[in-house]
Amino acid sequence: MSDDQPTKMPRTAQVVASPPRRQASPADPCAMVIFGAAGDLTKRLLIPALYNLSRTKMPEKFALIGVDLAENTTESWRESLYGTLKSFVGNAAAEFEIDRIDEQAWKRLAAKMSYIQGDLTKPELYEKIRGALGEAEKTGGTQGNAIFYLAIADRFFGSVVEHLGKARLIDQGQDRDAKQQFWRRVVVEKPFGHSLESARELNARILRTLREDQIFRIDHFLGKDTVQSIMAFRFANGLFEPIWNRDRIDHVQITVAETVGVERRGKFYEETGALRDMVPNHVFSLLSMVAMEPPASFDAASIRTKKAEVFAAMPAAKPARAVRGQYGAGDVLRKQVNAYRHEPNVAPDSNVETYVAMQLEIDNWRWAGVPFYFRTGKHMSQRTTEIAIRFKQAPYAAFQGTPVETLRPNWLVLRIAPDEGISLQFEVKRRGPVVDLAAVKMDFHYDDWFPKEPNVGYETLIYDVMIGDPTLFMRADIVEQAWRIVQPVLDVWAAEKADFPNYDSGSDGPKAADELLARDGERAWRPVAVPAEQKP
Repeated sequence: MSDDQPTKMPRTAQVVASPPRRQASPADPCAMVIFGAAGDLTKRLLIPALYNLSRTKMPEKFALIGVDLAENTTESWRESLYGTLKSFVGNAAAEFEIDRIDEQAWKRLAAKMSYIQGDLTKPELYEKIRGALGEAEKTGGTQGNAIFYLAIADRFFGSVVEHLGKARLIDQGQDRDAKQQFWRRVVVEKPFGHSLESARELNARILRTLREDQIFRIDHFLGKDTVQSIMAFRFANGLFEPIWNRDRIDHVQITVAETVGVERRGKFYEETGALRDMVPNHVFSLLSMVAMEPPASFDAASIRTKKAEVFAAMPAAKPARAVRGQYGAGDVLRKQVNAYRHEPNVAPDSNVETYVAMQLEIDNWRWAGVPFYFRTGKHMSQRTTEIAIRFKQAPYAAFQGTPVETLRPNWLVLRIAPDEGISLQFEVKRRGPVVDLAAVKMDFHYDDWFPKEPNVGYETLIYDVMIGDPTLFMRADIVEQAWRIVQPVLDVWAAEKADFPNYDSGSDGPKAADELLARDGERAWRPVAVPAEQKP
C-alpha cells in the first residue's frame, strides 16, 4: 500500500451533544382512501411506508380503504400486499429492504384494511366510498377525517377530484361557530402535468374544487432524511452559511443515477421521458434545498416561499445547454441488459430520452454566475444520488514550489443515497520535510451515528398529511415555475429527432454530457461509479 492511501480503521461514533430525541406528535384519527390500490406504486412504496408507520406513529384509530377497477376482495387484496411485502425480505435491490416482517405490525395494518371495486369515472363508486368512510367513522373512530391518495395515472387526477367534489366528499364540516369539525385532504402523485400549460390547467381545475391547503402534491424524494438534513446542515451550522454563495462556490453538481432500466414501465415512459419524470420534481426539490435563502422561521409558509423565490429567479433553461440520451445494450452490475428500444411497450425507433443533463442559472445576489449542473439517467454504472458543491480554487502563489496543476479542488458532497452522509475534501501537507500537498477528506455516514430505520421516503410525507403539515409538498406556483424553466427544452426535443442510442447501459452517460461541462473550462463530472468510500 502506498503511504498516500488512508488506512481503513474501524469507525466508532456517538452523538457529541444533543438534546433528548423528540417524539412525533400523535397524528389525528383518519381514514386513508387509496385510488389505484392494486397498482405498482401502492404495492412497492405506499404499503411498505404504511407498514413502517404501523410500527411507529400510525394513529390508533385508522382505516385504510383500497379502491381500484381490479376485481378483488378485501382478503385477496391483503394477501397480495403481504406477498409483495415478503418479496422485499433480504432483497438488496428493492427500495424497501427488510430482514424480516414484523407480524404484529402487519396484523395491525391488515386489520384496518377494506377494498372497494369500481370505476373511477362512475358516480356510484363515490357513493360506495361515502359508505365506507361512514363505517370507518362509526366503527373505527376516524372522526370523519379522510385522506384521498391519487396513486393513479395523471390523466385521472382532475376527474377524480371533480367526482369527489360532486359527491361532497371533500367538504370539511363546520359547527355553528364556523369551527372545522373534521378535515379532508387530497394527495396528488407526480407527474403534476406534463408541460407548463397542462400544469396550469390542472392547478386551475382542482382548485375549483379544493382549497390550496387541502392539496398535497407529493414528491417522495423530500421524505428522505438526508434531503431534509440539507436545511439543518446549512442553517443550524454557522460554519457553512457564510461561504454558501458565489464568492466561494465555483459550481454545483446534482446527480441522480439509477442502475434500473425502464423495465415494465415502457408505456408510461414513452409518454413521459427522463426530463418530465425526474427534473421538475425530484431534481428541482434537491436544487431548491441547496439554493434557497434562510427562511424567517421554519414554518411551512416561510420555507415554501423561499423555495418559490429560487425558481422565480431562474431563467428558462437553454436547449443549447441541455443534453439528452437513451441507453443502448450493455452490462449493468455484471448483468447483460437490453437497449431501451428493445424494452416491452417501447417503439423500435423511440425518440424518448432516458438520460438528461442540463446547466441552469439562478439570477440573484447569492448565486449569480454560479452554474448548477444536473444529470439523471437510467441503466447507469451505479445507483447514487448526491449533491456536490465545488469551491473555488485557492491562490497558488504560496505554493510555487509545489506542482499546482495537481492540486485538487475542495468538494463538499451531500450523499442522499445509497450511503447517506456528508463528506468534505480539502488539502493538507503530507508528513515530511517537503511542503507537499495531498487531498484528504472527512466523512460522516448516517449509519455510523444513528440506528438504521427502514424508510422508502413516504413515511414522513404520509404522516405530514395526517397532521396537516405542507412544508415538504409542492405549492401551485412552485409547480408552474418548474415547468416554465424546462419548457423550452421540451419544445425543442419534441421537434427534433435524436441520434439514439447514444450511451451504453452501465456507463456514466453520453459523451455530450461531458462536453457540457468541458465548455466551461476545466470542469468535469464527478465519476458515478467510484465506490462511496473512495469518493472525494
